Amino acid sequence: MGVFQNNLLAGAAAAASAGSGGFYSHQIEQSARFDRADDSLLTRTFGTATSLKKFTISFWMKRGLLGNDISGDTYKFMSIMNKTTGNYDGNGAAIIFDQSSHVDKFGLYRFPAGSSTLRSDGLFRDTGAWNHFVVRADTTQSTASNRVLMYLNGNQLTTNTPTAGYLAQDADYSTFATADLHYIGSNPAASELGFDGYLAEFIFTDGQSYAPTQFGETKNGVWIPKDPSGSTFGNNGFHLKFENASDLGNDSSGNNNDFSVTNMGTDHQVLDSPTFGS
Repeated sequence: MGVFQNNLLAGAAAAASAGSGGFYSHQIEQSARFDRADDSLLTRTFGTATSLKKFTISFWMKRGLLGNDISGDTYKFMSIMNKTTGNYDGNGAAIIFDQSSHVDKFGLYRFPAGSSTLRSDGLFRDTGAWNHFVVRADTTQSTASNRVLMYLNGNQLTTNTPTAGYLAQDADYSTFATADLHYIGSNPAASELGFDGYLAEFIFTDGQSYAPTQFGETKNGVWIPKDPSGSTFGNNGFHLKFENASDLGNDSSGNNNDFSVTNMGTDHQVLDSPTFGS
């Protein structure tokens, strides 16, 4: 079990003893189940971005299949494909678990171009606990290594130096929030693997680079969800709560940036979340 998961398991025990209503100030009542075998996925093509220099991706995840359960080099659960070429070049990218030799490292594929990947040093193999991930970008930062940061349960992850180098200062990060097809849960490349597990409170902010404390907080030594309603979403931002079983792609940010649903029936909404056990 990874060190990052221990605090969440301890938190689950604390919440059970205190009562979920008393322990959590912000409730997440459900999640969406993604099955790799069924190729469960959500898709949307965005419009004009508020900014290509700043964005934040925040989500809670409980994994299903791991690297030693499946074959393949990468396990993608959010991907953006170039609509002209149908590949990861140009505006393509993906958030992945890098499974080369079954290592299961969290990362950002195609960073910033070519085959370069920004990946964490730590492993992530726990299928029994909910964990909070944040990827934030801000290319206006003067320090190159601060232009894209990744966090797990409020802790900044140590990452490698991308082989293709970091983005230049003030460069457009032309992989997210562009007018290309975005996938959550899968990707169109038949040789690559989609996500298997659960996702809750999936948030994208266009034009804002938020710290994890925008979406979570520490209580009694445990990282727990925080009400994100004060977030600024920008043109292409969205907030997927998965609260409507008949419309799992509904956007609750106020932008109406809804996702289309494929191979996800009403049974893919589950009463299992970071604050509510099934």
